[in-house]
Amino acid sequence: MKIGDLSLANNVFLAPMAGVTDLPFRLLCRRLGVGMVTGEMVSSVASLRDTLKSKLRGVHIKEPTPRSIQIVGWDPDAMADAARYNVDQGASMIDINMGCPAKKVFKRLAGSALMGDEVLVGKILDKVVAAVDVPVTLKTRTGVDPEHKNVVRIARIAENSGVQCLAVHGRTRALHV
Repeated sequence: MKIGDLSLANNVFLAPMAGVTDLPFRLLCRRLGVGMVTGEMVSSVASLRDTLKSKLRGVHIKEPTPRSIQIVGWDPDAMADAARYNVDQGASMIDINMGCPAKKVFKRLAGSALMGDEVLVGKILDKVVAAVDVPVTLKTRTGVDPEHKNVVRIARIAENSGVQCLAVHGRTRALHV
């Protein structure tokens, strides 16, 4: 399987999960044959990069390539900066989180909350894709709630922005509230 210029061993992916997909777990999944693993999401807020939590979640040199890192945020410029930073740290691919349902992420208008602002989604995707020379992927839900399912429109925005792969968590954020 190929995503952009990256060749993957197969089409089996490990989704990023906070508190689960740390480096030892990613290495174990790779050893068991997973074609692409993505580390836990990291904030696009630059001032948080030096926290222990962010350092533990970041791309690790010990990890085989290709390396995917997921970023989360709401500001297009900060997201583009986070993408560049993570590529400089060794990421082979940048995944954008538009699926996290956690209240602390959602109330910052990040994660799955972004599904409610298609204009902002376009700005973020355009800036991130333009900022890096590695493939950019996107993880979404079907929408914010059952009355506002817009994943098809988000997918078109992503395609027009140059996003190379889309993963859809097949339910809305509202099921987690």
